[in-house]
Amino acid sequence: MRRFVPALAGLVCAVTAWAAPAAAYEIDPLTRQPLDQPLTVTVRSPAAAAVDPLDAAVPKLSPIPRETVAYSGPYGAGTIVVSTGERRLYYVLGNGQALRYGVGVGRPGFTWGGVQTISMKREWPDWRPPAQMIRRRPDLPRYMKGGPENPLGARAMYLGGSLYRIHGSNEPETIGTAVSSGCIRMTNDDVMDLYTRAKVGTKVIVQR
Repeated sequence: MRRFVPALAGLVCAVTAWAAPAAAYEIDPLTRQPLDQPLTVTVRSPAAAAVDPLDAAVPKLSPIPRETVAYSGPYGAGTIVVSTGERRLYYVLGNGQALRYGVGVGRPGFTWGGVQTISMKREWPDWRPPAQMIRRRPDLPRYMKGGPENPLGARAMYLGGSLYRIHGSNEPETIGTAVSSGCIRMTNDDVMDLYTRAKVGTKVIVQR
């Protein structure tokens, strides 16, 4: 009987752990002990993962969470407004509101402004660095297949006939900074959200 009680207790713990919501604990690097504050882990359903394995692997980390904000600018619903000074992108919803996203913008010497339209959209786009970039960085590959390691990230929206794009990034830590060669960077999660809203022909206003 004494042996049975610990075994039963172990079974109860196993069942309880299986039934509890998925959670993980951060580990103190010095003591190797779990910290008191649990870190919740979002587990995607098999149905969601079946849609596109690449999309299912997109991390949810965003240094600047997107949010709905008041908007009183002159542009109508469906317009994209990029403020390079704020390092924010606004998708105008209408009725005095807009969705605001954090973005990475061009570094000094690569800033620009003007009006463009989305001329093409691509999911998990391939990357072919333009000749101007190859001249500056001859070490770059001439072609990179689309995927999680691709600098264009999960989605790309091409701006007119220019070299610029609004695209995802495999470097989410650069969002909110000025490090690109002129393209507008977003986290993969945010660019996937914007991609569903913006259409080919959407007007894009880039303000310096």
